[in-house]
Amino acid sequence: MTGPARRLLLVHAHPDDETLTTGGTIAHHAAAADTAVTLVTCTLGEQGEVIPAELAGLAAEQADQLGGYRIAELAGACAALGLADHRFLGGAGRWRDSGMALAGHGVRAAVPQQLHPRAFARPESFAEQVRALVEVLTEVRPQVVVSYAADGGYGHPDHVRAHDITVAALRATREAGQVPARFAATMIGRSTLDAGLAALRGASELPFRLPGPDELPSVPDEMITFRLDVSAYRSARIAAMSAHRTQIALWSGRDRFALAMSNRVAQPLLDVEEFMIDDMPPGAVDLFAGLAP
Repeated sequence: MTGPARRLLLVHAHPDDETLTTGGTIAHHAAAADTAVTLVTCTLGEQGEVIPAELAGLAAEQADQLGGYRIAELAGACAALGLADHRFLGGAGRWRDSGMALAGHGVRAAVPQQLHPRAFARPESFAEQVRALVEVLTEVRPQVVVSYAADGGYGHPDHVRAHDITVAALRATREAGQVPARFAATMIGRSTLDAGLAALRGASELPFRLPGPDELPSVPDEMITFRLDVSAYRSARIAAMSAHRTQIALWSGRDRFALAMSNRVAQPLLDVEEFMIDDMPPGAVDLFAGLAP
């Protein structure tokens, strides 16, 4: 096929997930002339909590206009990261943000008791979602596909569903004779998170509270098999986070930078993005290491 020799595809649940978990990875690869980057977003994030008071009326329990607003936020974030190819799975609004219930420990999430008829996590929608993603995979033919680990990172039902349909769609394309893509699960190693939080401690002007033990999701360091240095893309990532103003609050001071969701729990902006990749060659410094064009 014609076009860039390397093709990266990312599957994310909601607008802002692409920036929070893989913004540096997107910017890094979008800046490479030989690499095409495609982002698939599965919902509009309609159930998100709104941070700015002046936009509170957009929320699902009020005007229910947040999803449409977040389309524009996502467009701004993609522009900041240099990403040109974005698609909503099944088209904009085909599946709705499922929301989440708190599971009682840290930030662990669970499936709500009641799901909207178009909720992304509904069991009966699985096969159609896989077919929609297979269509994108067949068109793009990526060598590398990025999504979440099996638990979705912290249990959010839409993140779990995004992982499940990605794995199922990759299996389907392989069974159809397409060259199988490498699957990369995005995650954060415990020592990486701890080091980032340590840098925020002692910042008396920090407007967010520091997290308690295990309040932010992380995994044992030995699960991480690939780390990408994204320090060169810090400005692009901050600009992309700024675009998602309904969902992300930002703070900077004295060479420190923090972000928070609506819960006002501080998270560090890390200069590395980490993954678990089963077939990654030891010592690799590139997501495409060892793969044929």
